[in-house]
Amino acid sequence: MTTPPSPHAPVRLIRGTALTCAVAVCLLLSGCSGTGGSGSGTDTAGAAGGARLKIALVTHASEGDAFWVLVKKGAEAAAAKDNVALTYANDPDAAGQAELVRDAIRDKVDGIALTLAKPDAMRAPIAQAKASDIPVVGLNSGIDSWQSEGVMEFFGQDESVAGRAVGENLDALKAKHALCVIHERGNVALEARCAGVKKTFTGETDMLYVDGTDMNAVSAGVKDRLKQDPSIDEVVMLGADFALAAVKSVKAAGSTAKVATFDLNQDLVKAVQSGAVQFAVDQQPYLQGYLAVDSLWLYKTNGNISGGGAAPVLTGPAFVTKTNVGAVAKFAANGTR
Repeated sequence: MTTPPSPHAPVRLIRGTALTCAVAVCLLLSGCSGTGGSGSGTDTAGAAGGARLKIALVTHASEGDAFWVLVKKGAEAAAAKDNVALTYANDPDAAGQAELVRDAIRDKVDGIALTLAKPDAMRAPIAQAKASDIPVVGLNSGIDSWQSEGVMEFFGQDESVAGRAVGENLDALKAKHALCVIHERGNVALEARCAGVKKTFTGETDMLYVDGTDMNAVSAGVKDRLKQDPSIDEVVMLGADFALAAVKSVKAAGSTAKVATFDLNQDLVKAVQSGAVQFAVDQQPYLQGYLAVDSLWLYKTNGNISGGGAAPVLTGPAFVTKTNVGAVAKFAANGTR
């Protein structure tokens, strides 16, 4: 049986903030729609009047990752509403992502939204964008470094807070030995999640690093670790697709361990409904993409800065369990959660 998250005040505060933000965006989104899919060079137009802005979204996404399809879909919905010409590019390699940002600067875009999974690699291109009078906002990764890197605004969840909330929830579920699986070494957001789990979970927490670009390797790594240590009773994954792979790994290993995860998609919703996954921590990727693009349009057209440039705009964490997954399922089916 799935148990709802521990009702501690910090978690309620963050969830409330995310909910307030989500309600506001739902009002903005009325009557708008976006198209999904991966790849680069997306160009979206809408009905808003005025001169057409060029905005680039540059992420550290790997090809085929369903999470980033949701981010991109949200960005496209905002671009359609705002009559923005949106380009999307991604590279999981930090140096490659930095070069994509420089490409956007050379293209003389009006604004850049980027992720800060590896902040040091983004420092020089961000400075170059600012020198070219191009505003830059951050999303998804880098909540602890966006201000020091010179980014104007940030949209995402506090991964450390989310991780600590997961650790508390594992205690509530009576888990004793957790395996936290990091699928990209050096990604500050992923590292913060597992560190947060370890900080509050009173049981034993082990870390496992796997190659997230090879799902077979992820599955094999989790299976082998579970065979090596039968005392592991909880597997914490850091992405929806990886959690679904871990469910198979648990079965292949003959383990009785439970699976919990960060992030959400349509298939993961079904896994929560069936009980195959205990719970998911939703940071609302669609919302992150939407707010990042819309914030640049608001800044360029009206001088608005969300949070006054002093605080991030939080999009999570929100816990999805078997008891509340029904309220999320219809949005996941639409490709917006």
